Amino acid sequence: MTNNKQPHEKKRVKKTDAPRKNGRRPHGGKGHRPPADPTRDLAFDIVCGVVEHRRMLETTLDRAEKMDARDRASAHRLAATTLRYLGSMTEILQPMLRREPPEPVRCALLLGVAQLLHLETPPHAAVGTIVDLLRRRGLAPFAGLANAVLRRVAREGQSLLEGLDQDRLDVPPWLWSAWGARARAISRGLHREAPLDLTYRPGRSPVDEEGIEKEVLPTGSVRYPAGTRMSAVAGFEEGDFWAQDVAASMPVKLMGPLQDKTVVDLCAAPGGKTAQLATAKAKVTAVERDEHRAVRLRENITRLGLDVRTVVADGIKWRPDNPVDAVLLDAPCSATGTLRRHPDVLWIKRPRDIVSLTEGQDAFIEAAHQMLKPGGVLLYAVCSLQDEEGPDRIKAALKKGGWTHKPFTEEELFDMSVALTPDGFFRTHPGMWLEKGGMDGFFAARLIKE
Repeated sequence: MTNNKQPHEKKRVKKTDAPRKNGRRPHGGKGHRPPADPTRDLAFDIVCGVVEHRRMLETTLDRAEKMDARDRASAHRLAATTLRYLGSMTEILQPMLRREPPEPVRCALLLGVAQLLHLETPPHAAVGTIVDLLRRRGLAPFAGLANAVLRRVAREGQSLLEGLDQDRLDVPPWLWSAWGARARAISRGLHREAPLDLTYRPGRSPVDEEGIEKEVLPTGSVRYPAGTRMSAVAGFEEGDFWAQDVAASMPVKLMGPLQDKTVVDLCAAPGGKTAQLATAKAKVTAVERDEHRAVRLRENITRLGLDVRTVVADGIKWRPDNPVDAVLLDAPCSATGTLRRHPDVLWIKRPRDIVSLTEGQDAFIEAAHQMLKPGGVLLYAVCSLQDEEGPDRIKAALKKGGWTHKPFTEEELFDMSVALTPDGFFRTHPGMWLEKGGMDGFFAARLIKE
């Protein structure tokens, strides 16, 4: 049967140089211009940007802001899926390639495998779109390779995944080692597309809408399925809610009563925690260094109709006119806790990045100390899974002096006591609440100025 198949395949290859029919060459022939495919082109640019240039997914996506919204969303989903399974798909491709192809070709092959094994794209479409992609991008000499490799993947299907330790392969070794006993659970959470979590302002509640499913989580966050557009949910224009992962909604709740208290929100954009502070009736000053992000912060505050003072400044250097009651510091970090939404972080970050980030985190903690009244509260938080950016920063601050650690209690954590550590820190990861759809990785601690 194999001998009968090979001549047939060779005959099909020769047909690409067939003469014109009705003035046109057959599809795929010499001189053929593949049809436009905005979804695959953008997904290709995203994956190449991450793999070749360590460029963040959002950076490439933002450059396509004028693109049709559906094509853009489809490209994001394809690219994110490819990055989630990058390690295991690379393992699958390795024995199929006699020599390592150029990086852009490998990225195109990975997009094809992701469509076949993880997105249930019909084989003819998955193979054809990648072959056309290579031709559009000046990589036509590799079209035959892509055709052969992806057809093999289509034939062998899910059997290619059997025996692979996907959990481990899809996480870089340095991160797997750093996460220790949590690593496998974190990786399993990574493989799930993140749902949409909304925080409703006090007095507002979700509306039952036909065709839109939702679940009220134990913490009060309202969860919608992955892929739900926030702007399509009833109450968006009225400012009833804002997007905020359930784990990210917890730090403000752990600050205690806030009515009439003066609070500085450092590194405030995009404004989810700012909104929580304002709706808790605190007197909020939101500080954001990045002007572009500050615009987004103001847009969100305006949509929600909140009374917040916004300042564009470096939070390490800026100081309030008078000492304040509390500081919320959601510090710049590696963002490894957001892997479900930003799988590019896996392949962009390096161990040396963590070292430079911790220096900035220490500087922010010191700045917060100078802003606070004696007895004032610092709520330190990072969307990171790394010990260096979480508990190690609190230990360093306590060692330096001027702070007292006030541990969280089970009562304060409401129905998320699973996140309470023996040291009294708040700590989550993507493998928690998998039966409910998971959550981002977050760390929070409470310090009191002496």
